[in-house]
Amino acid sequence: MQVMKWSALALAVTAGTTQLAFASAQSESKGLIEDTSFDIFNRALYMNRDFRNGATNSASTSANPAGYREETGLGIRLLLESGFTQGTVGVGVDAHSLSSIKIDSGRGKYGNGLFDQTGDGRADDTQTEVGGAIKFRVSDTVLKHGNMFVGSPVLSTDDSRILPEVATGTYLVSNEIEGLELSAGRFTALSSQASSDRDTVELTEGDIFGASYAFTDNFSAALHHGDFEDYHKKTYLNFNYTLPLADEQSLNFDFNGYRTTDEGDALAGEIDNKIWSLAAGYTFGAHTLTLAHQRSSGDTRYSYGYVDGGGTVWLNNSVQFSDFDAQDERSYQARYDLDMETFGVPGLSFMTRYITGDDITTSSGEEGKEHEWNFETKYVIQEGAAKDLSFRVRHAIWRANDAYNADYSADLNDTRLIVEYPLDVL
Repeated sequence: MQVMKWSALALAVTAGTTQLAFASAQSESKGLIEDTSFDIFNRALYMNRDFRNGATNSASTSANPAGYREETGLGIRLLLESGFTQGTVGVGVDAHSLSSIKIDSGRGKYGNGLFDQTGDGRADDTQTEVGGAIKFRVSDTVLKHGNMFVGSPVLSTDDSRILPEVATGTYLVSNEIEGLELSAGRFTALSSQASSDRDTVELTEGDIFGASYAFTDNFSAALHHGDFEDYHKKTYLNFNYTLPLADEQSLNFDFNGYRTTDEGDALAGEIDNKIWSLAAGYTFGAHTLTLAHQRSSGDTRYSYGYVDGGGTVWLNNSVQFSDFDAQDERSYQARYDLDMETFGVPGLSFMTRYITGDDITTSSGEEGKEHEWNFETKYVIQEGAAKDLSFRVRHAIWRANDAYNADYSADLNDTRLIVEYPLDVL
């Protein structure tokens, strides 16, 4: 999230003409086959959401009569990225195969978003999706058309379950000037994480534009805009600054903001929201302490995740379960990170954070309140045959008052065990 504002774009382009690289990425191409990579990414995920009020709570009975959701699955991704042919215009292809295998689920435990659902209410045993894209490169500009994973603040394919979302469209990314990245795309389909359908949400058309610029090694900014036909328009702004202090000490400031309104036929309903977050993180050696504040205003809550991808919430208080993005909500976060490499255990890390939100406008007219505590630990094997194999535990405790329970969710505990193993074949 380290990109740029439009008011500085003209100056950046003018100044950047003296920073053009002598050799572009295309001029250094070794060829279609020579630069090809082929990776296999494996992810096993156990996920349990325990609704603390059980099956009697109205927010949980329809989806999980047992009072909890518990599922386990395995995802296997085959990812092929070719190089580019040599010459002024390079041509290449990307291809992927995404497969999921159900290890454990059931009608009473289904609903965590890991699998598609069969006609009798059970999770699909297996799912497979294949896709690909053709790509062209001129100098340091790449145009891709087809199926792809996207990481824009206004269209971000989600990868929080077994398999990622996949967007279909045309996407242009240009890095001709050092430090400046320009992007533009038009997308016409989006598949969910739990479905092999090409267009789960029946997206008609979504256009996105963006610019990012690194003014210095420590300061960057960004401006992105998305227009999704008959759903919404969204603008995103980011500033990120790191202030070096003494040895192994630094202070980082990160600002993120969205302005979202409905568009056309407003198929997702009325949308009118402004939301921003500001975080300050102090790093000293192996430790990082972060404080963040987030504020939402307007006639509705922040809207995302249907036509623009489930990852389109680049906000500091978007955490494991809640995004703290309700109408008029104010939220505060305190977070602590620890990297154990300093203490002789490379690959081991810990994180904990607490977020509290209040002043929420609810349908009952009473003030809504929520709070969430997260704990996470991860270990990545550093060498040997199992190098890069990782083990991760995530746990969240989320609670709200009755007014917000009725609008959002029942109280719950969310536990996830994640094992990932990337293999670089080529």
